Amino acid sequence: MENLKHLSALYADYLVKNKFTGNPETLYEPMNYIMGLGGKRVRPLLALLGAEACGGDAKDALLWGHLVEVFHNFTLVHDDIMDNASTRRGMATVHEKWGIAEGILSGDNMLIAVYEGLLNSGYAHKMELLQLLSKTAREVCEGQQMDMDSATKNNITEADYLEMIRLKTAVLLGCSLQGGGICAGADSKVQKLLYDFAINMGLCFQLNDDWLDAFGDPAQTGKVAGGDIAEGKKTWLYIHGNPQGATEDLWSRHSGTDRVNPTLLLWCEMELDKKLKAKADTFHEKSMEDLQALDVLGVQTGALRGLAQWLNQRAH
Repeated sequence: MENLKHLSALYADYLVKNKFTGNPETLYEPMNYIMGLGGKRVRPLLALLGAEACGGDAKDALLWGHLVEVFHNFTLVHDDIMDNASTRRGMATVHEKWGIAEGILSGDNMLIAVYEGLLNSGYAHKMELLQLLSKTAREVCEGQQMDMDSATKNNITEADYLEMIRLKTAVLLGCSLQGGGICAGADSKVQKLLYDFAINMGLCFQLNDDWLDAFGDPAQTGKVAGGDIAEGKKTWLYIHGNPQGATEDLWSRHSGTDRVNPTLLLWCEMELDKKLKAKADTFHEKSMEDLQALDVLGVQTGALRGLAQWLNQRAH
């Protein structure tokens, strides 16, 4: 874990030294604001870990990791507008603080900054990184549309949901880690295994997020229990908690926060708290198998293993 702390501090220092600048200030201030709201910074951390695991210097992947993090935060700015969210990480969202038009424009400018930063970089495999990023950007958009479409669909399957969270969450983790490997000159076989590891870790990460939203301790998560339930989100829990329309029927009779406690009671009676944890664990186990294959190829996987285990066991 010490190396993870060191790399996190390395990126935090890089972020402070590389703030957005330009005129008018009203365009760039929201960009720095969203980047400064914190979070786990898993994506830049994965980029640095990918470079180190493949025998490179983490500093060589700092720019890549930063650009992926900027892209991620750009999506958050626009997602918050789509979701009409007023807060993020306990603070006002960009559009709430500055306005919807400003949120759209500052988000757009962040996306431009990502491609501009990569085009101006000195990376030897610049085109490879550009192709990886563009493919991922398209997939993230597809995942977001799938998420929005699910609101009006009643026949969402587990496969549908897993594909949606793969696209919305996991592919950007895969992009970060594979790109870190590219920065260190990793071959295609290693790159694929790094990507597959991050995808499985990302699916585990999101399923654990679903579990924490419903069953986590609010004192540790910092969120009100059952936020997804109150919003009517069709997560893995909803899909498996709706045989013969059980959850749907309950939600038709209760709305908002009033539906949280009866829904949690229903789901616990169905032991979905245990079943969801078990499902998340299957993806954690797959990620460990990917690391074993990387071990055989001489990749240094210790830090990646530590990160995956921490994310799987987290309480917030």
